[in-house]
Amino acid sequence: MLKWYTELTKPEKRTYWACFSGWGLDAMDTQMYALAIPTLIALWGMTRGQAGVLGTTVLIMASLGGWIAGILADRYGRVRVLQITILWFSAFTLLSAFTNSFGQLMVTRGLQGLGFGGEWAVGAVLISETIRPQVRGRAVGSLQAGWAVGYGVAVLLSTLIFSSLQPEWAWRVLFATGIVPTLLVLWIRRHIKEAPVFAQIRREHAADRPSIWAVFDRSTRVTTFKAILLTFGIYGGNYVMITWLPAYLKLVLHLSITNIGGYLAINILGSFAGAFLNGWMADRFGRRRTFIVIAFLQAIAVATYTLAPITLPVTLVLGFVLGTLQSGTAAGTGAYIAELFPTRIRASAQGLCGNAGRAIGAIMPAMVGVLSAKLELGAAMGMCACASYALVVIAALVLPETRGRDLSDVKFSAASSADQARQQEDITAQRADTALPR
Repeated sequence: MLKWYTELTKPEKRTYWACFSGWGLDAMDTQMYALAIPTLIALWGMTRGQAGVLGTTVLIMASLGGWIAGILADRYGRVRVLQITILWFSAFTLLSAFTNSFGQLMVTRGLQGLGFGGEWAVGAVLISETIRPQVRGRAVGSLQAGWAVGYGVAVLLSTLIFSSLQPEWAWRVLFATGIVPTLLVLWIRRHIKEAPVFAQIRREHAADRPSIWAVFDRSTRVTTFKAILLTFGIYGGNYVMITWLPAYLKLVLHLSITNIGGYLAINILGSFAGAFLNGWMADRFGRRRTFIVIAFLQAIAVATYTLAPITLPVTLVLGFVLGTLQSGTAAGTGAYIAELFPTRIRASAQGLCGNAGRAIGAIMPAMVGVLSAKLELGAAMGMCACASYALVVIAALVLPETRGRDLSDVKFSAASSADQARQQEDITAQRADTALPR
């Protein structure tokens, strides 16, 4: 399944590891907040409501940050803006170590979110434009595994620091380690070159400065809204399960703390595997078909998990399956969104469509809380998650297939965008069928 990696050129491999490391370090810095929250609740008297506000704030700011970083990347280059986003989220993670109140932490956390959303958007575009079309799905999809690696590093650092220091100092030291990702910037400056597709466009159209609203132009706005619907469904369903599963395991299935920890470990392992599964399926069977199949399987798995009477062994197995499918759909968005839009606005579209879905998707966990006042928790989770995954299927059905698409060929014409989309779909399908091994 990893044969594709050995076929990459040296520049492709360097860009791959730059983006993989950036996403992993982004995850490390971001997950530090979740790991420090219990301590801050005890030390500051922070309420659970305030903790929830921190989570919502970062999702909204990530949406804004992704769009801003994408606009800048379309104007000034992917590599340059990628470095800025890494420096940005690292600096504000460090500054969080010096906060002394909920208000101060909300400011640094929100500003860190700008870099969090921006890094993902720019990194996804850079790797999509660098990797050849035949293996783009696998390469870009596997970057999602970097999140699991970064999460694991954050957990390891948290365990070591909190076991060595008093809580009132441990959380500050944990945030201070968030400055480490800045070292990656030095490596990127030395080894990573601009994506060839973007470099060519800038040479040919140096004076072109797309409007910040270009993603909503008449020729692109329909695709933009469809892509947002896709990511809304993906992250809405995933956030339901990620947010409410610990409570469901404890309150409904009555699992012990040890069993809950084991479940979460298996779930994270599944998330790591899901990134590679999606990429292989997307390159082999097509982007749309992969989203539809995985979302359909997700709905079945969630319904079984939340509505059917299951034993502990089945719970553990389904935990791996859920993690795999959750990561599977999210991993597919990077390459797919990049393939939907022309180079001149690709990063802007990636930042907006990918992160807007995260922000809007945050509504779904809140809906579970509202519905669970009248329904059982499992039923509320199942309804909201399955409704979200239904949106994924709908969006995939109305979006074009892009497997094997040459990103330099993606253009939009206001007069004939629909016809061109159909023609491009036929061309890319033919290319993929002849390029991919059987």
